[in-house]
Amino acid sequence: MRQARALLAIVVSAFFLFPLYLVIANAFKTDPEILRSPARPPIGPTLDGMSGVLSVGDVTGGLVNSLLITGSTIALIMVVSSMLAFALHMSNSWISNAVGTVILFGLILPTPVILIPVFRVLKYIGLENSFPGLILFLCAYYAPFAVLVYRGFMRSIPKELAEAASIDGASLASIYWSVILPLLRPATASVLVICGVWVWNEFLPPLVLLGPLQGNTVTVGLFRSVGQFDVNYGQLFSYMLFVSIPVLVFYLLLQRYFVRGLTAGATK
Repeated sequence: MRQARALLAIVVSAFFLFPLYLVIANAFKTDPEILRSPARPPIGPTLDGMSGVLSVGDVTGGLVNSLLITGSTIALIMVVSSMLAFALHMSNSWISNAVGTVILFGLILPTPVILIPVFRVLKYIGLENSFPGLILFLCAYYAPFAVLVYRGFMRSIPKELAEAASIDGASLASIYWSVILPLLRPATASVLVICGVWVWNEFLPPLVLLGPLQGNTVTVGLFRSVGQFDVNYGQLFSYMLFVSIPVLVFYLLLQRYFVRGLTAGATK
């Protein structure tokens, strides 16, 4: 039974790692080698694709834009969602449960359906084609998931901690900042990793809400690097590898808290 599980784990891992292998292998090949045998390991690796990507100014600009948008969005999501989850958790009334249920409806809305109404709202308040408008939209779109994770994790935190702090004279803000927030590190790591990857990989919102005048993100830049009549596959795979590195590093740094943050409170 153990051997069967190990074999199944190997097969599933290989299935998910194969696309990453293709990106890494083809990033160090020439175009003829990629077209001839894309799955073969690089023989005589070349850095032409990498140097070609780095020589394009839009790549660096797109990376900076994506880091700015992703960092600002997940920081805002972390603050807003943890505070909202804390308020709903402490209230524990039918009103708070109803509000939590309404918030969860945000998880079922597909992005293409709401982009045009959101653009009109941003245009009305003067935030169209701007970084703040895009960040606010992404925060509102992914906050329901973060609230769900935080509320689930808070079920594993005894309410007696907050009650004891309240008896000692701490305000609600002090209880949140000094007592609850330090205990939310596993949940915060899960929110940062999942929402960070989602925001980093977003394509339609930056394309529609940001517009070409503000520059590319990494996903929009990858889309625009594919020519109508000609594609440099070496540079394309190098671009994919270049874009994937920050996400992989970010996940490896927070992986110790990742699963714990998602599963905490599941048995409550």
